[in-house]
Amino acid sequence: MAAARCGAIIANAGGSELAAISDYAAGLGLLFQITDDLLDVTATAQDLGKTPGKDARAKKATYPALYGIESAGQQAVEIHEKTRATLTPVKRPAHLLTGIADYILRRTA
Repeated sequence: MAAARCGAIIANAGGSELAAISDYAAGLGLLFQITDDLLDVTATAQDLGKTPGKDARAKKATYPALYGIESAGQQAVEIHEKTRATLTPVKRPAHLLTGIADYILRRTA
């Protein structure tokens, strides 16, 4: 989050934009984690380029382990929507930022 905030400061973002970028960064991190957790239980070794299922074997508290695959997937969609919405106060083009959130939600590896 600090890096995103620093980038916003460099871009002369105002207070509401700084808050929006900080919220976006937090949402993006959560979205990435949920997606990563889901891929660990749904993707193949060939897709991932690494051995899937390591989180389950390590008995990690992942989103799919806690909520189930379907619910974790729905949470990812909801976090994605909220993350994109946090950019509403940003008064400059944010298509690259929304594109990053879209990519993370849809990633397969």
